[in-house]
Amino acid sequence: MSFAKLDAYCHSLSALEHALAILGVDEATAMAPGGGESRAEAMASLSGMLHRQATDPKLQDWIEAAKAESLDDAQSVAVAEFERSYINMTCLPAEFVERRIRTSMRSEQLWRNARPNGDWDGFRPALEGVVDLVREEAAIRAEVLKLTPYDALMEQYDPGNRTKDITPVFTELKVFLVDFLPQALAAQAEHHATRPLKALSGEYPVERQKALGEAMMEAIGFDMAHGSLSISDHPFCGGVPSDVRMTTRYRTDEFLPALMGILHETGHGLYEQNLPKDWAHWLSGKARGMSIHESQSLFVEKQIGRNPAFWRFALPHVAKHLGEDWAIDDMLQHVHQVRRGKIRVDADEVTYPLHVILRYELEQDLLARRIEVRDLPEAWDAKMLEYLGISTIDDPANGPMQDVHWPSGAFGYFPSYTLGALMAAQQWAAITRTHPEVDAEIAGGDFGTLIDWRRKNIWQRASMGSTPEILRKATGENLNPAHFIAHLQARYGQ
Repeated sequence: MSFAKLDAYCHSLSALEHALAILGVDEATAMAPGGGESRAEAMASLSGMLHRQATDPKLQDWIEAAKAESLDDAQSVAVAEFERSYINMTCLPAEFVERRIRTSMRSEQLWRNARPNGDWDGFRPALEGVVDLVREEAAIRAEVLKLTPYDALMEQYDPGNRTKDITPVFTELKVFLVDFLPQALAAQAEHHATRPLKALSGEYPVERQKALGEAMMEAIGFDMAHGSLSISDHPFCGGVPSDVRMTTRYRTDEFLPALMGILHETGHGLYEQNLPKDWAHWLSGKARGMSIHESQSLFVEKQIGRNPAFWRFALPHVAKHLGEDWAIDDMLQHVHQVRRGKIRVDADEVTYPLHVILRYELEQDLLARRIEVRDLPEAWDAKMLEYLGISTIDDPANGPMQDVHWPSGAFGYFPSYTLGALMAAQQWAAITRTHPEVDAEIAGGDFGTLIDWRRKNIWQRASMGSTPEILRKATGENLNPAHFIAHLQARYGQ
């Protein structure tokens, strides 16, 4: 049977993906500085091998034959998703894939050295090489997929996303947020006038922060037997579902940024750990796309981690691990603090989408050659001033150099962050409609309802439907930004 042949082949492909995933995490967290050149060559070669196997011409024959066989619904979905991926994979020659991987890895390694010193001039040539390859890839994919170049890139991260659908939503959201931000800041200032902000600072050793983070990870459902937490320059979740590798970064003078980063990445990790194991080697058994993935990380970070109920549960753990007994009102002023900042990963719920929209717009400008890499500091600064009222022109490390995505060639990825925030708010609204007692459960340290709902409605559906289909089945409606806007107004508008 051709389906059986594809099944065996998927096991082989999955093994290569496993090796590449673990090598990638090791490169970012544990590799010696001098190992970069050899690691780039090794991963480029393995990526080329994976690409050649995943694009073997015989697979098209197997796909067509399998479609003619008597398959059940799950098998039919698996073959259809495999075919979709095959078409996308065959867009690119193996030589190009190796060249792209090699260029992006070297760029990322250079970025790690250049960013601490804000060495934009030293880093810029590497980023120019990455952007040239991104433009080349977008043109190749667009021709084959019959999409616009930017849509062709987004297709790789979240199948079905289109600028014609996203841009109007982002424009509406941007208009709301630019107007709402001053209102939220005014409400916050009024509150602080009656209860001054207590400084959330001290001396917090990394090992104690890590212990607190791991306690929170386990409480909200993360399986430490199939995952771990380490340190990297930029927080991320990698590895494979059976061995999820999470990272964060720490400051010893405050603990909240690292803890919120851990909660965010735990959302990603929970999704990976709870994907359907029987289909783990098939693409239909993997995560649907980055919008859904971000909805899971933002659900944990925002809907849970910034919920007052969560802090009624968490504060005793903070006291245990860090030795400080915080009043919940003092803690919530920090957890709910809104401020105009330069750093996306440290941004609050109100300003975060503006950071994403800025990148979404600049990516399209770069791809269309309306701007070049050399123009990024000025273009970035202009949008930061317009959207957030702050300047980055003299601080490239915290401007266009702050994220790992562009150095690594991940263009078309950023929209997922804000789409994920919209979806997370919609999922929370659906849960609380049928489980109004969930806040009380969280305060008592019981996350079972939230875990069970997401496992049934999101995690176990994996890639067995499109993003809109999964969201619609889970919440009973199409993507509706009203839930996110209502969430912000309720939490920050008064």
